[in-house]
Amino acid sequence: MREKADSEGVDLLLVDTGDRIEGNGLYDASDPKGKYTQDIFKEQDIDIICIGNHELYKKSSSENEYLSTVPNFKDNYLASNLDILDPESGDRVPLAPRFKKFTTKKQGVRIVAFGFLFDFTGNANNTFVEKVEKTIRQKWFLEAIHDRDVDLFLVAGHVLLDSPEYNAIYKAIRETQWDTPIQFFGGHTHVRDYFKYDNKAYGLESGRYMETIGFMSITGLSTGGKPQSHVVRPADMLAAAPKFSRRYIDNNLYSFHHHTSLNSSTFSTPHGRNVSAMIASARKALNLDHSFGCAPTDLWTNRAPFHSENSIFTWLQEQVFPSTISDPARENRPRLAIFNTGAIRFDVFKGPFTIDTTYSVSPFTSGFRYIKDVPYTTAKKLVTILNQEVPQLFDSPYDLAARAPEPNEAHVATSDTAHKYSRHVVKQVPLSPLSSNSLQEQPLTPGYTTIDAGGTDGDDTIHAPIRFYRVPNIFETRVGFPSTSSSDPAEPETVDLVYVDFIQRYVLLALEFLGTGYKQGDTEVYMEGKTMTEVISGWVEENWDDDC
Repeated sequence: MREKADSEGVDLLLVDTGDRIEGNGLYDASDPKGKYTQDIFKEQDIDIICIGNHELYKKSSSENEYLSTVPNFKDNYLASNLDILDPESGDRVPLAPRFKKFTTKKQGVRIVAFGFLFDFTGNANNTFVEKVEKTIRQKWFLEAIHDRDVDLFLVAGHVLLDSPEYNAIYKAIRETQWDTPIQFFGGHTHVRDYFKYDNKAYGLESGRYMETIGFMSITGLSTGGKPQSHVVRPADMLAAAPKFSRRYIDNNLYSFHHHTSLNSSTFSTPHGRNVSAMIASARKALNLDHSFGCAPTDLWTNRAPFHSENSIFTWLQEQVFPSTISDPARENRPRLAIFNTGAIRFDVFKGPFTIDTTYSVSPFTSGFRYIKDVPYTTAKKLVTILNQEVPQLFDSPYDLAARAPEPNEAHVATSDTAHKYSRHVVKQVPLSPLSSNSLQEQPLTPGYTTIDAGGTDGDDTIHAPIRFYRVPNIFETRVGFPSTSSSDPAEPETVDLVYVDFIQRYVLLALEFLGTGYKQGDTEVYMEGKTMTEVISGWVEENWDDDC
């Protein structure tokens, strides 16, 4: 694509907006984590790169960014509102440069770029995320946006497009540069999204899990960085006002062959084949294709109603957790175990359930904790409170809500899937009927069907729509309850309240809201050493046949 852009006299920039770790065996299965992916990832030529929240949950992963990823990409890595404690000196320093000014090689477009993270509060204590509202008042930022020799401001970030953070940045730039084009690139909400701030300022978000390559085209920019006589530009780029347009490209070889005008025999390059060999070698070293068992059916996070037979949460709630959530020291006690649906990141497909599958479904290293002998009359109210998101419990809309695989993460918002992020969420629903009879007759594969601020023409490949369903933040499993003659278990007086340690903060807040006095000191480790990932893979190995 860069060769194609060069031949046409235009510029192509590759932007990455964070969350490069977790959710794939290639990263999660290695020890240390990222042992192979650091070297693989640096082979890509990225022009602007920033961080996501997933790189910051652990001290080790944030230090990997600082010590490896940032040096690999040098001044292309931007961290406008993030500091880290230097592992050697202990000093608080910027993770990476705050901003970058550069001129594109073909057209001479002068760009000032930033790299932001939303106002995240769940980071490890060796990193410091400064609120965006505070960052944009700092001297370096004000000087950067007052630069008059700029043709485009590029704001990359792991941030919602229509958010307080991006709206504050937009307002700050517009107060000093009322007419300079601005391009925002967003992340975190896992949607294909397009947003208009004004007729010279737009935003693009490119979905989730590398399923989509977001393509943003801007024509008609000023090119103050190069004499006009030296610039070769298509005729349609000579318009006085810039034109913004977007495409959501499915991340597969068919799309790449189409857009490069190449095919299966001409597309590969020596560099690409070398990187593919690196990936294959790493997969083999990690034994990622080793199968724990054979899934007898598809299990969906959002493509089946919650509590339905094909919901992955029904499988976990009714089959996996009742036989696995048990600590030898407390196995005779009834327990109410609660889990955040956000711990389950992807579907299970019929067929081999491999090591790689395990990390795609549940990549996190969270263990389990519990509070002993909680009155059941109190414990049974927790799921309702956490799913209702009582305002007193949450600092921001990025809190527990962001941990559930909402339909906006998984593709759509329809009448039966309305949810709390509806003010941010692009609707991804069926496209209008195609005008061509020949196209109408062709069978369509299921996939993304997007309606955004630009209309219905953003999807690069036309798909048949898929229906998606909302899931709650939290679900529960009851284990070891006293049996009765009825179909429902009797209610015990007290239970061991078991939960994934990642949600401990919210559990304690909810218990406080209910008038209890439970504190962190009342919690203990449960099933020491076991993670959600290990619990799921262990159950599969014991209960599903090996032969697919």
